[in-house]
Amino acid sequence: MAWRRTASIVANIQLIPSQRIILSARGARDSLTSRAFQDVVAGIGWWRLWTLLGWNDISQRYRRSMLGPFWMTASMAVMVLSLGVLYGELFGIPLENFLPYLCVGILVWNFISSFLLEGGALFTGSESYIKQVKLPLSIYVFRSCWSKLIIFAHNAVIYVGVVIFFGIWPGATVLLAIPGLLLLTLDCALMTLFIGMVSSRFRDIPQLIGSVVQIVFFVTPIMWKPELLQHRTYIATLNPFFQMIEIVRAPLLGSVPSLKTYLAVLAITLINIVIVGAFFVRFRSRIAYWV
Repeated sequence: MAWRRTASIVANIQLIPSQRIILSARGARDSLTSRAFQDVVAGIGWWRLWTLLGWNDISQRYRRSMLGPFWMTASMAVMVLSLGVLYGELFGIPLENFLPYLCVGILVWNFISSFLLEGGALFTGSESYIKQVKLPLSIYVFRSCWSKLIIFAHNAVIYVGVVIFFGIWPGATVLLAIPGLLLLTLDCALMTLFIGMVSSRFRDIPQLIGSVVQIVFFVTPIMWKPELLQHRTYIATLNPFFQMIEIVRAPLLGSVPSLKTYLAVLAITLINIVIVGAFFVRFRSRIAYWV
């Protein structure tokens, strides 16, 4: 009996430190998660700051320019018109059917690609703020989203002009573009946060993203319709960027997005939240040392 008591005492002595280590690890993990969540909540509370910074980004970019951000709108209008006429003839699609499709596709794609291309400078471009002022890091994500939504609103003038010119009336279906745009903005915000974190550590990532974005533009149904693939339309439907574009493009053209599109975008959003959230929880405290 004595050796049994001794064995139980030794077991308890060995168990207690291990339990403390497990509990401390869990506590640290919970603490990192709560801090990351508090960062996002605090960032939302600083809405006056990131809206001001977003406006300042646009004003600084187009400072002393006569048209300001409408230069981008003008160049996009020329691009839509020239590509619409050219590819409409190549594909044998009537201009009144193809040009609105192309216009909305490029409008939404420019919105998405701006997050991808500028995500590399999300934190490195705000180095002075991060190192001198203690602010929630999520502020820089909200700042990026706000400035890009403003540019999207500027470029939407082209869509309005195309709709009026061709006499398209999407009806009440156009309201479905609002939740679609919000969901798309959430996905883009998560992607730019991930790219911003990785680019802070590895400075070659922005160049890689730039090359990938060019390839994605041509393989995504933006300048062409999935029906042109005939029996291989699955190539387009399996493209996540096509689903992300379609959830906004379809309502703006007067049609309801399919259930597959909504399910695909919701799945993409869930995956982004899990992966990017885990990275943000794990590496949030290191960003200030990386920039």
